[in-house]
Amino acid sequence: MTEAYNDADKQAVYRAIYERRDMRHFCGGSVDKTVLARLLGAAHAAPSVGLMQPWRFIRISDESLREELYSLVQSERQATANALGERESEFLALKVEGIRDCAELLVVTLMDKREPHIFGRRTMPHMDIASTACAIQNLWLAARAEGLGMGWVSLFEPDALKDLLKLPEDSEPLAILCLGPVNAFYDKPMLEQEHWAERAPLEDFVMENQWQTR
Repeated sequence: MTEAYNDADKQAVYRAIYERRDMRHFCGGSVDKTVLARLLGAAHAAPSVGLMQPWRFIRISDESLREELYSLVQSERQATANALGERESEFLALKVEGIRDCAELLVVTLMDKREPHIFGRRTMPHMDIASTACAIQNLWLAARAEGLGMGWVSLFEPDALKDLLKLPEDSEPLAILCLGPVNAFYDKPMLEQEHWAERAPLEDFVMENQWQTR
């Protein structure tokens, strides 16, 4: 029989899950090196297909490089707004990143030379992306437990980011992560607070035995 956590520990795990937020508002400050190491250790403890550990983390410490990343995101922000049609102005009113304000900036990318890793990927090669998403979620939950905010920014042109950071040709950038102290965590996801979208009820996503059209 597996050993369940005690009630307090279980509550702490669920609290981190339900209080995690995709943060956009940061208040500068810093992240202690030992805390950052713990967070990256939590990320690296994630499960991965065939234990390939496809994630790579690039810490951005150069301020001019941070500014170039900001410009890259702003370009895609405008392109996304243009593609949204009637919701363009509504989208542009949203704060979609905290690149200039966060204490730490991390870029997460898939490793290069992934082709030899076929364990669990022969028919589903995208499982390397799923594995890396698990690592990011681990980091996110650990950050929340440490009282730090984190935001996942996906508004960028991948090839431009690869050129900027001199990534290998066969790597694939997945995320710009903003990490650091915040004045407060959102009461609920920011996109819900801003009435961009609403979380649908769980029962709409759970089926049994076969696909069920609702």
